[in-house]
Amino acid sequence: MQNQTSFRRVSVVGLGYIGLPTAAMLASRKVEVIGVDVKQSTVDTINRGGVHIIEPDLDIVVQSAVSQGYLRATTTPEPADAFLIAVPTPFKGSDHEPDLSYIAAASRAIAPVLKNGDLVVLESTSPTGTTEAMAEWLAHARPDLSFPQDAGEASDIRIAHCPERVLPGKVMQELITNDRIIGGMTARCSREAALLYKTFVSGDCVIASSPRVAEMAKLTENSYRDVNIAFANEVSLICDIQNIDVWELIALANRHPRVSILQPGPGVGGHCIAVDPWFIVSSAPEQARLIRTAREVNDAKPDWVLAKVHDAIDAYLRDNPGKTAAQVTLALYGLAFKPDIDDLRESPALGIARTLTERHAGIVLIVEPNVDVLPGELTTARLVTLEQARSADIHVLLVAHSAFRDLSPPSAVVDTVGLWRV
Repeated sequence: MQNQTSFRRVSVVGLGYIGLPTAAMLASRKVEVIGVDVKQSTVDTINRGGVHIIEPDLDIVVQSAVSQGYLRATTTPEPADAFLIAVPTPFKGSDHEPDLSYIAAASRAIAPVLKNGDLVVLESTSPTGTTEAMAEWLAHARPDLSFPQDAGEASDIRIAHCPERVLPGKVMQELITNDRIIGGMTARCSREAALLYKTFVSGDCVIASSPRVAEMAKLTENSYRDVNIAFANEVSLICDIQNIDVWELIALANRHPRVSILQPGPGVGGHCIAVDPWFIVSSAPEQARLIRTAREVNDAKPDWVLAKVHDAIDAYLRDNPGKTAAQVTLALYGLAFKPDIDDLRESPALGIARTLTERHAGIVLIVEPNVDVLPGELTTARLVTLEQARSADIHVLLVAHSAFRDLSPPSAVVDTVGLWRV
């Protein structure tokens, strides 16, 4: 059996917000990287040395890696020494049931090219037990190879889970500096995975006792953050009905040495915090009561924002009795799920914008400096500049982009993030 301690070729399956930066980082360390994605347009863009997502420094690293021959992309998996799977894990239907079909499809895709000594690492954020399920899918597809669930330390293929833990906007930095949690199906699987990540990680590679612990660690991290955001959002609702400035209140409460309340907003977005807690709830619905409630509080916040916008429209019409709702122009500031990025995944701002474009009879202007084209569901809205938005009757601040910080809208304001407080 091969005793592999180095990885000359690595395959990264899924070239999205995590997969492409990871592939680029490995390639920057002179490792041959084969990126795999189902979208031909993504593959073509990368092979030209370009990127299809906005992330600081990513374009420079990808261009360099492609030009030097260390990174290329394809739609069909090829043999490699290690495979990192970084595909989506969305929901099925409206009950927040985890959809593992992308991981299953990736497993089926790489199975034919696996060989003795290969390492397979699942990076996709996953419900507990997914890494073991992946190992079973691979074993079913390749009965000629042995896997850790049956052969233990002597297995032909090594399997591990190593969830990503990076912040959009700082991915290229945090891929290097953040600690990595590695849960191998055996001790040898963990060691092999740690060797791979130490190719570019300066932080610690911390070995968990099992893949399930590593999976649950990522879910717990984001659920913890979700619960804390829900507290801030719930306080903002209470302050609203009691006519209290929530931003002043939180600033005062945070002067206590053991209190650190987060800032409220229009909801919670992104593919992690808005999704991961539901994976815990789905696995333990009777026990995860606080986690479920936090999710429900944060998921309901956009409805509160919509109510505030409708109140502002009603107030404007009362002050301008000769006008109708169809003559009221709204300006919405921000669509991304957090400041200064282009990522719209699970964004509450995008959901609010979608609802307003569907329901509001007047013009809806959108200012989002990080995108060039509006998503398809906003075709009736207009993407405009900051200067063009000044003519709107009501200004709705949804994301605290740096570009919005020094603005002083000339008319009615609904500020969901506390950036334009008087």
